[in-house]
Amino acid sequence: MADLGTGGEGAQPFAHLSAPNAALYRDVLRSFARAKERFIVHLRPEDVAAELRRDGDEQLAQALDKLVEWGNLRADADTGRVTTVEDFHRKRFLYQLTAAGHAAEQAIAFYEEAIGQRGVLQSVALADIADQLAALSALAVEDDPDPAKVHLLLLALADRFSSLADNAQAFMSSLRRAIDFSDGDVEGFIAYKERLIDYINRFIADLANSGAHIAGLLDEAEARGHERLLGLAARREASDAVPEGADAAEAFGRAEAAALESWRNRWRGLRDWFVSGGTDRPSQARLLRQSAVTAIKQLLDTVGLLNERRSGRSDRSADFRTLARWFAEAPDEAAMHRLWRAAFGLSSARHLTVTAATVAEWDEEEPQGVPWADAPPVRISPQLRRTGSYERRGKPNRVQDRTEMRRLLRERADREAAETAAARARLRTGGPVLLSELGVLDARAFRLFLSLLGDALAARLPGDTEVKTVTGDGSMEVRLSLVPGGGEVRVMTEDGVLSGPEHLIEITDLHEGPA
Repeated sequence: MADLGTGGEGAQPFAHLSAPNAALYRDVLRSFARAKERFIVHLRPEDVAAELRRDGDEQLAQALDKLVEWGNLRADADTGRVTTVEDFHRKRFLYQLTAAGHAAEQAIAFYEEAIGQRGVLQSVALADIADQLAALSALAVEDDPDPAKVHLLLLALADRFSSLADNAQAFMSSLRRAIDFSDGDVEGFIAYKERLIDYINRFIADLANSGAHIAGLLDEAEARGHERLLGLAARREASDAVPEGADAAEAFGRAEAAALESWRNRWRGLRDWFVSGGTDRPSQARLLRQSAVTAIKQLLDTVGLLNERRSGRSDRSADFRTLARWFAEAPDEAAMHRLWRAAFGLSSARHLTVTAATVAEWDEEEPQGVPWADAPPVRISPQLRRTGSYERRGKPNRVQDRTEMRRLLRERADREAAETAAARARLRTGGPVLLSELGVLDARAFRLFLSLLGDALAARLPGDTEVKTVTGDGSMEVRLSLVPGGGEVRVMTEDGVLSGPEHLIEITDLHEGPA
């Protein structure tokens, strides 16, 4: 059997988590982990006591012995301070983390970090990714780029991108937990949501601007031959591979191929994050932006619900209690039936069709006023009773092939997306221009222009002559300034003429940047 003090097969490095005095065990192991970070391998019991700022009592000694038993620590005889025979026979030990104990500490630290992580929206990471892609693109045009520079840039890019994606996912998860808020400090939540909405709005604007820039840098790097850079990084990584077998060249080739495939996968993930693959494959950045906008709306709805609760407005439970009181106060049974029909809208089963034979039987027996239990029955099809439809004789309908219809719908969606993109490109001004200089607008560009103009005018306060606003989806920015003495302007469109006071307008597509 393996020695427990070495963290072998019999080690139980997680046993201390469910044992009595688990807090003391965790403090002791954290002190060893901190010492390892300072490159200190061995600790004496008095060192552990000093780290924990407590006396070296019997309880601490027992905790060290139990951790040795479970395989978290290893105890070695401390012969460095032996000066007499009595010291030699006295039990003195040096303790250090075993491999199993160190692995358990890393696992627990990772678990605690993942559980406690709230996540952030890293606008700075977007700028760093853009700078690193620009540097890679510059290296791609060199005849003989430095493999070390390429490899370090790619490592930094992968690390920054991984941090951005993980933090964004953690933030959206924590945001959903905040939106599901139901009890607690209502005042604190309402004050917090204002700062949170401003924070998300700033990130949405940064993501719209930086996302388009990063997508352009990715296209530029691929056009200049990013595969060559990935190959240099893979070859540099494979140079550290351990040779296997007699053929070192074959082992190097396998390591290089595996590293290159790994870098290609990371690059594909980076591209999918910032570049959309069509209407049916939006980029992750666009999905994140949409989720953030949806989260803002849900936050506002949650705050509205909390305000309704605080103001004492009626909710569904109060409505049902009021309805129950009305039933209790009804003067008679007929009034209760009228109240039931008015509240729930339930009436007779009018979907049941009466057959001609039933009508004839009713006419013969004159069932008016006869109790329903004595009246002739209404015979319906068993299929109607079971599924809500009559039996249908003959062959069942053939299954329709809707492939062509789906293709047409997909083509229409692509066409509409292209037309919308063309309209956005048509309206980008590249700087302040007069409304009279816009020229003739086609129907789609005119509808988009009306929407932008409406957003700007709605955001302008009384007395203001200039306004700057962002559309609800965070995709376009409009700056509108009144021109004093500009007179009336006529904007020509395919659908007619729009007239109004002269303004300076500047329209920026945040997806693409300035024109």
